[in-house]
Amino acid sequence: MVYHNLKALIKGIRGCKTVADERVLIQQESAAIRASFREEDSFARHNNIAKLLYIHMLGSPAHFGQIECLKLVASPRFADKRLGYLGIMLLLDENQEVLTLVTNSLKNDMNHSNMYAVGLALCTFANIASEEMSRDLANEIEKLLGSSNTYIRKKAALCALRVIKKVPDLADHFTVKAKNLLTDRNHGVLLSSITLVTEMVQIESAVLDEFRNAVPLLVRNLKSLVTTGYSPEHDVSGITDPFLQVKILRLLRLLGRGDAKASDTMNDILAQVATNTDGSKNVGNSILYETVLCVLDIEADSGLRVMAINILGKFLSNKDNNIRYVALNTLNKVVSIDTNAVQRHRNIILDCLRDGDISIRRRALELSYALINEQNVRILIRELLAFLEVADDEFKLGLTTQICLAAERFAPNKRWHIDTVLRVLKLAGNFVREEILSAFIRLVAHTPELQAYTASKLYTALKSDISQESLTLGAAWVLGEYSEIVLEGGLVDEEQPKPITDREILDLLLSILDSPYANYLTRQYVLASITKMSSRPTTSANQQDRIAEVLAQYTSTPELELQQRAVEFASLFNLGQLREGVLERMPPPELKVTVMGVVSENKPVGSSSGGDLLGSDEVSSPTTNGSSGVTQQDLLADIFGTSGAESMPSSGTTSGTANPTPKSQKSTIDDILGLFGSTPSATPAAAASPPSFMTTTSSPPPPMASNPLSAFSLPQSQSPAPTPTVSAAPAAPAAPRLTSYTAYEKNTLKITLTPQTSPAKPGIVMILARFQVSGGASATGLTFQAAVPKSQQLQMLPMSNPDVAPGAVETQQMRVVAPVGSAVRLRLRISYTVNGQAVQDQVDFSGFPPNLTGGGA
Repeated sequence: MVYHNLKALIKGIRGCKTVADERVLIQQESAAIRASFREEDSFARHNNIAKLLYIHMLGSPAHFGQIECLKLVASPRFADKRLGYLGIMLLLDENQEVLTLVTNSLKNDMNHSNMYAVGLALCTFANIASEEMSRDLANEIEKLLGSSNTYIRKKAALCALRVIKKVPDLADHFTVKAKNLLTDRNHGVLLSSITLVTEMVQIESAVLDEFRNAVPLLVRNLKSLVTTGYSPEHDVSGITDPFLQVKILRLLRLLGRGDAKASDTMNDILAQVATNTDGSKNVGNSILYETVLCVLDIEADSGLRVMAINILGKFLSNKDNNIRYVALNTLNKVVSIDTNAVQRHRNIILDCLRDGDISIRRRALELSYALINEQNVRILIRELLAFLEVADDEFKLGLTTQICLAAERFAPNKRWHIDTVLRVLKLAGNFVREEILSAFIRLVAHTPELQAYTASKLYTALKSDISQESLTLGAAWVLGEYSEIVLEGGLVDEEQPKPITDREILDLLLSILDSPYANYLTRQYVLASITKMSSRPTTSANQQDRIAEVLAQYTSTPELELQQRAVEFASLFNLGQLREGVLERMPPPELKVTVMGVVSENKPVGSSSGGDLLGSDEVSSPTTNGSSGVTQQDLLADIFGTSGAESMPSSGTTSGTANPTPKSQKSTIDDILGLFGSTPSATPAAAASPPSFMTTTSSPPPPMASNPLSAFSLPQSQSPAPTPTVSAAPAAPAAPRLTSYTAYEKNTLKITLTPQTSPAKPGIVMILARFQVSGGASATGLTFQAAVPKSQQLQMLPMSNPDVAPGAVETQQMRVVAPVGSAVRLRLRISYTVNGQAVQDQVDFSGFPPNLTGGGA
């Protein structure tokens, strides 16, 4: 059955009872339409295209009607043109080859006497124009921008927008006409022209200065919109043309960014918009939000910024979740600009933590992290701990990390810091990162006055709940190390210490082994803890026997690592006095800043790096690739085959020699460091590894806190280990004399490099750079940079002094790790000031012996 018009076809399709019937009907009608196209009937063509477009809307193929649409466009009848252009917009896109045939029709209709025919052509162009069509018709569009008809100017501006998006090079063609359009009084023309100018400013920064001259004009337009009374034609919920206001505000934001003069011109009108706009309806909130973004992006004065942040604070009290989410999201970006202004809304932000919407809770949580400082750390951490009790599991990992990082950085005292981490371990011990637990143990080790208190709190917490893994691990470690403190002083309470026996502590630790929460790691910790406990004089013989029995049981466990540990620990019981040396209390590990991984979607706590665990500002500098700092002692220890204090065993095998005293240990280190002309108080190195060359830059050394435990320090009762240790270092002065090589000598500055290697560490070269000046002028502000090929690695310590005086010798140490047998090559960049003249040079140095990395000195 053939349907003669669109109405009949729609009725027939709706009458189909199944999808199969509908598909058959459409296929039959499509075949009839194709047959009718061959008859070249202009009246039938109009009906057929209308039916075909409906079929296309239902998802069936209709591409065979593309040429017929072009024929309709060529018709003199307006109804045919309108349907033909509609068909072109629906059936064609910019990738179709047929589109080239449309260009001529569009050009003819853009010059049509009927403004509605011109409007059809412009509308079609704005929807389907390709790059080639944009170039061909750009001149026509430019002419129509100057038309006296507002209807045509409005549509031509949108076509110009399409042109500059497809061909950004043509943006300068429309600059003059776009300026003229900004003076138009018609709302539609003004809206489209501002959209065009906004796109031009974003695409072509060169025209930005030209349109900055139009800021006073835009300010007048915005002021007239704000002060104009009721206008029924443009009114939306009592606000005159909010769409145009938003467009003007967006353009002002682009024009005022980075320009103080333009920003000053728009300050008054922005304040007027912010105060006169009704925020009780969504239309007003949209204008207020754009005003806030504009104020925060331009060079506005501080009072205006505070007002903008206060508007966001009002948004937080809105009942609409979308508005609250937008406010929190914006405040997250603003908090780094004006933290004090955001702090005023802290209570409302904390209330959002209890919101039912998970997205709002997440954004409020991130904002709370950024608000923490020394003054409010107690209040905010208390609120975050309260939220941690009821938070979803997906929040807990990031929440525990951020709470502990904030406590580490802003803690008012160590007692509060320890209490905070203990609370976190009790509430969400299964969601605590390894770095956080490690930092807590370092803190306890470095706080002897609170070790009894911490051990007591951990014992009490573990006794009430052994399901939190990090709490179990921390308690096992602390009770194993400091059990004698608890046994001697009792459980530290708020009132009176409560006595406790070694049996109670051991019963608690052993209960962990058989609990359903025990895993591979916790069992290892518990075995190590009870073994440590067995060596303490406060542990009775009966409990030591119990520990020996438990270790004997685990010597046959199927878990290989656990079995190995149990065998090793059990064998210690037969070593008598040596066992006490091996199991004595560990020295406090080296202090370091906790790794601040970004666990939220925005920024870490305080959005900057913090101090060390004890609240000191004098911490080791991190390396440029994010790893912990490499100290001078670490570099030397690597050369001479020793490790840092925290990685050494508490005692080694018997060697028949007396244990070194701290004084002799220090003198040994001084002897080694004397080879390099330095002292143990050197600062950490900085390393980097770009793709092709690894570049390291020196800088003046920051102040460092004196560390009582250097990288080579050993406990009082420790015996030398059987492996080569630092005790062999005094023999170093007997090595062959070191050779210096001149790397740079210009402008009275001379730089020499002295390499040194160790046969035990082939491929590692220690280099001492010496800086000297000849004559009476000093070299000031010296910066020494070095790079090596990507097959090698370079580490540098800071320069002893960036100012080299006549007669003085300044030094800087480097370490190069290279493949054995390869040549060490350096690219040096030196910059300094001599006699008031700045000098910058770059040299390539390859003067070292070729066998330097083969172990030769």
